[in-house]
Amino acid sequence: MEHQRTIPVSVFSAVDKDIFTQNIYPLRRPAVLKGVPLGPCSEKWTVDYLCKKGGDKEVKIHVASVPQMDFLHKNFLYRTLQFGKFVQRASETKHSDFFISENESYYLRSLGEDVRKEPADISKQFPDLAEDFHIPPFFEPEQFFSSVFRISSCGLQLWTHYDVMDNLLAQVTGRKRVVLYSPQEAEYLYLSGDKSEVLDIDSPDLEKYPEFVKAQRYECVLEPGDLLFIPALWFHNTLALHFGIGVNVFWRHLPENFYDKKDPYGNKDPVAATRALQALERALGVLDELPADYRDFYARRMVLRIQSRSYFTHQSAGTGQGCTGDTQSTPTSTETKLNPAQIQT
Repeated sequence: MEHQRTIPVSVFSAVDKDIFTQNIYPLRRPAVLKGVPLGPCSEKWTVDYLCKKGGDKEVKIHVASVPQMDFLHKNFLYRTLQFGKFVQRASETKHSDFFISENESYYLRSLGEDVRKEPADISKQFPDLAEDFHIPPFFEPEQFFSSVFRISSCGLQLWTHYDVMDNLLAQVTGRKRVVLYSPQEAEYLYLSGDKSEVLDIDSPDLEKYPEFVKAQRYECVLEPGDLLFIPALWFHNTLALHFGIGVNVFWRHLPENFYDKKDPYGNKDPVAATRALQALERALGVLDELPADYRDFYARRMVLRIQSRSYFTHQSAGTGQGCTGDTQSTPTSTETKLNPAQIQT
């Protein structure tokens, strides 16, 4: 979008665990990692191979008449297909068999065996395919939360949202554009829970969402074999430029008791954050007892108090496994703290 400042996501090559944890992770910014070994999946995961390996396993999928999926208004249907038939349809541009129309779009986000309790794990839901995919060893095994297998039609765009855990998005096949926004841009994103109400981020309705132009966007295009590090709380929006297959790996970077134990997706706010938001709603209810001019005055005092007490305004000096805050410094397309030989612009 021409009115938003766009910053390219920094790109790094030859990244191992030490480089990631010491030089990339502490910055708390997205990063594209090239050349990280993912196993034979990049060569093996063709349509024919997936259909053969996936067999008759039934999967729950999203089906939409338009490629721009909107979770808030549910402009899609949930349907069940055999995995092989789903892959075949998702790889097509027009369909002879369809639910809505011959141009419908498809999206698979793998789920745990008990969707209400268990996180997705590719080694459990797709064990034969999991043998082909090697999870990068950038975090400790006990921090692992989920590995989510994803397949999408060409042109499919997913809504802007954030997750509460750190995340590596492995783009195994196909190309994908990813647009990201810092947690500190939240005030411009018109949030409803963890999702932005602005569905079309490239041509937004600026009469309805005038502040959206102030949000600073980061952008990258993932090629097959690329990894994208998405720090917790960073908003992201994906657009499949081709039929594509990917795997998201989420891990707990905070102590385990910070997270909601009943969250199989990794997108429920931390327990303390949920309590704070509930307390805010109660406080706003109390303010409603006042006349409008008093309510306005005391609401502004509350905002000022929150800003002075809780806004993150200093340069972070966190370490690889414990840093949870972003920085306020002006972002650039390369990071001066890193060896230039490991940066591709």
